[in-house]
Amino acid sequence: MIALLRGILLEKHPNQAIVETGGVGYDVTIPVSTFTHLPEAGTEVRLKIHTHVREDALALYGFLTQDEKALFEKLIGVSGIGPTLAVKILSGLAAPDLINYIRRGELERLVRIPGIGKKTAERMVLELRDKLPAASGGGADSAPAADALSPVDQDVLSALLNLGCARPQAEAAVRKAKAGGGGMMEFEPLFRRALELVR
Repeated sequence: MIALLRGILLEKHPNQAIVETGGVGYDVTIPVSTFTHLPEAGTEVRLKIHTHVREDALALYGFLTQDEKALFEKLIGVSGIGPTLAVKILSGLAAPDLINYIRRGELERLVRIPGIGKKTAERMVLELRDKLPAASGGGADSAPAADALSPVDQDVLSALLNLGCARPQAEAAVRKAKAGGGGMMEFEPLFRRALELVR
């Protein structure tokens, strides 16, 4: 099984990285939190890998930190949560927030993640509450910015669409998330803010 991938980052998107190692380009599914901290394309990158094998496919899921990979592996251990949904969950909430909400049983926060209904949220709390370490810190909510869609806004829009949001609602959420403040927002705070507004 592939556990670590080190090579040149050829492409990066909010849900995908292509890493070249030994002349082979590996297509790796990543959460938004990993995308946010990836270096520029053309530079070396190291990703912790979870290899998921099914009868019809071999899929790689990549993370920059061991903690994030461990949280992903705990999520896919919950009945009803597969790797694709686990990536959406990690993209929908910052890991410290996710851990805190699960430990405190805050279902209303968990069901805001696209694809998570009340029953899945209840299972997450029931099965993971005592298995997760206490988290420190929280998600950042920064000041929003101007009007037209910048490259960062386009990445946020792409991430929302990958999570299953409809384009009109996703575009409106990105614009609302930016409205009413000064200065450019970075990808992750803008994404998290837009995700809150898309519902």
